[in-house]
Amino acid sequence: MIEVALNHCQIVEKSISGERDVDERTFASVAILGERLERLKKLDKAFANITFSPTVKKLTRREMAYS
Repeated sequence: MIEVALNHCQIVEKSISGERDVDERTFASVAILGERLERLKKLDKAFANITFSPTVKKLTRREMAYS
């Protein structure tokens, strides 16, 4: 499972850095990471204030415009 999580992180990181195109896989990875973050927030208050970076948030808005 850790390997899969790193894969989603790598996809998003490489999309942001321009090493790979921003595509459906990028948006799917952001969505999966968002779901995991929400689960963590429900498990422990220590994660309550953790959010995505402004760059990832911008990518999420881009997906909404892309759809």
